[in-house]
Amino acid sequence: MSESSYTARHLSVLEGLEAVRKRPGMYIGTTDSRGLMHCLWEIIDNSVDEALGGHCDRIDIVLHADASVEVRDNGRGIPVDVEPKTGLTGVEVVFTKLHAGGKFGGGSYAASGGLHGVGASVVNALSSRLDVEVDRGGKTHRMTFHRGEPGVFSDPAGRVDPDAPFTPFVDASELAVVGKVARGRTGTRVRYWADRQVFPRTAVFSYDELVSRVRQTTFLVPGLTVTVRDERGLPGTPGADGPHEETFVHHGGTVDFVEFLAPDTPVTDTWRLTGSGTFTETVPVLDGRGHLTSQEVTRECEVDVALRWGTGYETEMRTFVNIISTPKGGTHLAGLEQALVKTVRKQVELNARRLKVSTKDTSERIEKDDILAGLTAVLTVRLAEPQFEGQTKEVLGTGPVRGIVAKVVETELTALLTSPKRDLKTQASLVLDKIVAEMRARLSARKQKEISRRKNALETSALPSKLADCRSDDVGRSELFIVEGDSALGTAKLARSSDFQALLPIRGKILNVQKASISDMLKNAECAAIIQVIGAGSGRSFDLDAARYGKIVLMTDADVDGAHIRTLLLTLFFRYMRPLVDAGRVYAAVPPLHRVEVIGGGSRKNEYVYTYSEAELAATLKKLERSGRRYKEDIQRYKGLGEMDADQLAETTMDPRHRTLRRVTAQDAAGAEAVFELLMGSDVGPRRDFIVAGAAGLDRARIDA
Repeated sequence: MSESSYTARHLSVLEGLEAVRKRPGMYIGTTDSRGLMHCLWEIIDNSVDEALGGHCDRIDIVLHADASVEVRDNGRGIPVDVEPKTGLTGVEVVFTKLHAGGKFGGGSYAASGGLHGVGASVVNALSSRLDVEVDRGGKTHRMTFHRGEPGVFSDPAGRVDPDAPFTPFVDASELAVVGKVARGRTGTRVRYWADRQVFPRTAVFSYDELVSRVRQTTFLVPGLTVTVRDERGLPGTPGADGPHEETFVHHGGTVDFVEFLAPDTPVTDTWRLTGSGTFTETVPVLDGRGHLTSQEVTRECEVDVALRWGTGYETEMRTFVNIISTPKGGTHLAGLEQALVKTVRKQVELNARRLKVSTKDTSERIEKDDILAGLTAVLTVRLAEPQFEGQTKEVLGTGPVRGIVAKVVETELTALLTSPKRDLKTQASLVLDKIVAEMRARLSARKQKEISRRKNALETSALPSKLADCRSDDVGRSELFIVEGDSALGTAKLARSSDFQALLPIRGKILNVQKASISDMLKNAECAAIIQVIGAGSGRSFDLDAARYGKIVLMTDADVDGAHIRTLLLTLFFRYMRPLVDAGRVYAAVPPLHRVEVIGGGSRKNEYVYTYSEAELAATLKKLERSGRRYKEDIQRYKGLGEMDADQLAETTMDPRHRTLRRVTAQDAAGAEAVFELLMGSDVGPRRDFIVAGAAGLDRARIDA
């Protein structure tokens, strides 16, 4: 199109809900399952805002079998009277007009999550049908919409059908009165069918995501009861075999939420830090004539933080604004992190002598990651009309909130860390010890990473002398065998392909890192050597791309002690080098238990058959007997890797052409964490119960004694 032919008549002006249907991504982010869930959150959050204002204590969510979803609450009900500027009822305004609602001022909501006035109207625009019923003033009022347009569906008798013939209102809309209720009973019911012209058939409501969001809401609004019912019968969901219903209600607020989220054993109690502050901002306000005028208003921001340090190094942080989750943070999170760093650094300086920290050495400086290690925290702020970056409300943008949160956290946390109470004093001491240990671990890991990079021919290697390294620099091809004992090392050196297979011997059983602290782990010679040889650091500073080997193979004896050593090694990898496990780069070698020498007939040479269990041995011997083949009675039983000669070890365990490796995976990280804590943790009681429960199934023949 030439410049002269491109004129104003080619410009499109999208009016009302037509704009939403044309560009849904502007309002809900995406049209896949995430966008579908975002629409549901918009409707649920309207009910939750009623609960925040103290007008609602129950919400019911139903996933119907016909792909619709319904949200019911016992709040005040959407206003049904006529809004004077538009001449429409409050219900129609809320569901058909963009940037309209009760959250722009006027005192209806002191703090809410719905701020742009597009929530309900966007959901309506993207629904093939939406029904809303309001109980108010002793009557039940009802209105239905088709893709945002009000009208009447000609439903068949006894059921609601989104594909039924639809007649839009022409002259004026009607909010029908369809029943009576008790005078004091109020509430809103919204049921809608997502429009499959907008959302693909593959987009479905996620029950697990819904339950997770509902659970967090009930933590943040103490006393609110939310029921979720799934009637879809979808395979793979809890409701696969019939309607499934769960009810959530909590009374402990953010403290209960932190204790629910915490993945490790506690170092401190869950501390709650609360406070508030005020700030002023200039905002446009509607005057009596309907004109926008700028006014300076004073806002109050309430801050509620619950936090707890645990023994692990993972960080679990959740942030909310008026109970709306902000997964990408914002100014409130920045204020929390700023206060944590400032407060902890100050306390470490005041306790430098006890903690053995140099105040003059700039390298020994507490960083944010040292403090966040093992921290579980929930931060929620409440304020009127917060500014979000985008309709999806993932980032808080209100600037003054940062300073208010920082001041509250600094004041409250300082009081806890300097409290003269014996219990708090002990906990404060443990927290500072942990944070300083994290700092030292980070510095140690950095030094190890720097010195353990693969050296070129002109440099000297700082790797452990007992490492028998390989010649190849190709990480994808190279393999590191961690070998149990020096006796096996000698055989393995002869059995390996030195071009791409490296060997690192360990002596006996390494430290159980599930019980030990990070500093103790780094002091342990065997653990430090493994981390140094792999060359990617440990814990939070682990860098998978820096690992020097493509495969890590744990090669231990096929006995109880070997299994224990392998478990200790796996504990080290899982806790401090988990990305290696997640990437599928950790393996366990499978050495044979027996060697059967089969006598060859005539001029044929004797053959050797290897078996890997007693059952396999018995089956192999029966098979040989049935086929009429003889074997030497002195069947060799390998008690350890050192009993094999190099050819046998290469053929059975190390040569990629013949060996068997078991890849170690952790598809369920939470389950794996629980198993490691049960079997290797410091809490003896559950482990004793586990052993007693499994004692009946013990096979004494499997114990090498």
